[in-house]
Amino acid sequence: MKRVIVSGIGVTIPEASITNEQLVASFNAWVDEENGRRAAAGLDPLQKSSAEFIYHASGIKARHAHTPDGILDTDRMAPRFAAREDDDLSVLAEFGASAARRALEDAKVDAAEVDLVVCASSHLQRMYPSIGIEIQKEIGANGAAFDLSLGCSSAAAGLHVAFNLVRAGAHRRALVVTPELITANLNFRDRQTHFIFGDAAAAMLLEAVEDGEERPGRFEVMDTRNWTQFSNNIRSNYGYLNRVEEDDPSRVPTEGKLIKQQGNKVFKDVTVASHRFIVDFLKEHGHTPDTIRRFWLHQANARMNAMILKLAFGQEVGHDRAPMVLDRLGNTAAAGAVLALEENHRDMKPGEFGLLCTYGAGYSIGGALLRMM
Repeated sequence: MKRVIVSGIGVTIPEASITNEQLVASFNAWVDEENGRRAAAGLDPLQKSSAEFIYHASGIKARHAHTPDGILDTDRMAPRFAAREDDDLSVLAEFGASAARRALEDAKVDAAEVDLVVCASSHLQRMYPSIGIEIQKEIGANGAAFDLSLGCSSAAAGLHVAFNLVRAGAHRRALVVTPELITANLNFRDRQTHFIFGDAAAAMLLEAVEDGEERPGRFEVMDTRNWTQFSNNIRSNYGYLNRVEEDDPSRVPTEGKLIKQQGNKVFKDVTVASHRFIVDFLKEHGHTPDTIRRFWLHQANARMNAMILKLAFGQEVGHDRAPMVLDRLGNTAAAGAVLALEENHRDMKPGEFGLLCTYGAGYSIGGALLRMM
């Protein structure tokens, strides 16, 4: 088996940012309009939101949006993407390629030396042609490419697959690319979820190295792990069968088909499962939470991460041990843990260990134990 390192990391964060206050102003304006209609129909009024509620519930203050146009418009409340022709580069591949190029630049590796591209994303723009193959073509990579989706654990799942393929010698260099355009699949009229997600893209380049070879400042991947258990508590029903469920197949509805979750159940279930996953995975490799210098956890909810770490350590753990980017970026789905890693690893010393861990719909959990070289 080959030794495998993370030789490059790249991220793309859209320039546009939407604050809680801006999002709430739009949401509450729509609620006022909707409650007028509901009153006339004899229906119960909808509850308004507040910036304070959002921050308390999630730890989020703002989120970045790839295409903010239309999101705050109460008549639309969805981003407005321009249609592209089949021969044009798709928006998701374009977003992913931008992060992929930055990972290659960080590694100082030419795209032609990459022989595997995995597009690991919670929401894929289409079924085929594969977004991964489109990214492969756009950046000039060789070999093979494919898509992989496992909710917010997609990046960790992609890392798991790529690590084992490179370790086994099936590929020499693998790019795991995670473009997340979650705002396009978010119901901005749902009080429980409209504030959670933001857009970002991340990429990690994995490559094999010889025994005894060290790359100072890079991570060696010691092992990876995935875990799943079916749950309906986080769900998106939007797909091609929606069309044939309608009396008029020309109409593709979105009501009830976009992201939805049962927040309290998710919080409880995922907190317990993720804590157990972390402790067990580390134990397999002779570690405890105390021997891990840094944790890059899924950026879903500040209170959830704090609880997972408190269960693991027996006390509260601060930003230095488990950095958060959630407050200013929102939940960037599968990209979040990689964003936290990219921003918070350069101060680590040779021989120190870090754990990347993601969790989300499925339920699914993924982890990677990394050692600074």
